Order: sequence, then C-alpha cells, then structure tokens
Amino acid sequence: MGWAPTLTEAVVRLDLLLRAGAVYPERLRAVQLNSDRVQRAVALPDGRSESPQEPRLRVTLVLAGLPAPVPQYEVCGAGRLIARVDPAYPRQRIAIAYDGRWHDTAGQFARDRRRLSALAAAGWRVILVTAADLHHPREVISLVRAALLDSV
Repeated sequence: MGWAPTLTEAVVRLDLLLRAGAVYPERLRAVQLNSDRVQRAVALPDGRSESPQEPRLRVTLVLAGLPAPVPQYEVCGAGRLIARVDPAYPRQRIAIAYDGRWHDTAGQFARDRRRLSALAAAGWRVILVTAADLHHPREVISLVRAALLDSV
C-alpha cells in the first residue's frame, strides 16, 4: 500500500499546481473518479494561494463546516488598495492574516502592522493565525466561527 496524502495535503499540492499553471481549473473540475475522497480533493483547490499554509487554513475552515473564504481578496477604500488578505470573508468584513516566519523580520513586521491597522481603520475585523495556531485547529475554527456569528 503506497503513501496517500491527506485531503488537506492533496488540496495544497493541487493549489500549487493550479498557481503554477501546470493544471488548469477546467481540467481539474472535469475529473470524474469513483472516489468521494478524490472528488472532494478536486473540488477544494483554488490556485490563488501564495503559500502552502494558505490552503491548509482554508481547507481547515471548510472541513469544519464554515463557508469557504475568498483567497487573496483585495480590500480597497478611497480608490486605493488597502490590503490583500488570504483568506477573507468580504461580506462580513473579516480578514484572516496568516503570519509565517518571514513576517518576523523587522521590515516585514512593520509593514504587516501598518496593513493590519489600515484594515481595522477600514472597518475590517482581523484574525491573526500563525503556524503554531494551525497545530490547534479547533481554536482557529472557534475564533473564525465566533467572528462570523458576530457579523450577522
């Protein structure tokens, strides 16, 4: 029996292939196999994610029964781009900011804080998620679910 990726890891790989242009969305949607697992895996990739953690976060939320967030959503105001967030719930004005290791550098940290402040000033609720948080998905899911319920 060979190694098979989890559903989440399959989506991460398919996202990366879509982003690289190695697979086309219409081809992926056309996959017809007698496997619920494969059908689920080909239904979840998006291709807009810029890092493997972004689809991991997105799939975690979807598998928990939450609505699918929008990857790489551009928040604009006053005729200019305020921020691009991944993922986001635009209707509810909820941005989920994934902070990986490269966000710790002095320059990036300052840019991130300016971006988060601009989002808050534009009326967006920001939920920060780190790699450590993804090891505790129930907590992340609870935060996002609560934010979605508060926005109703």
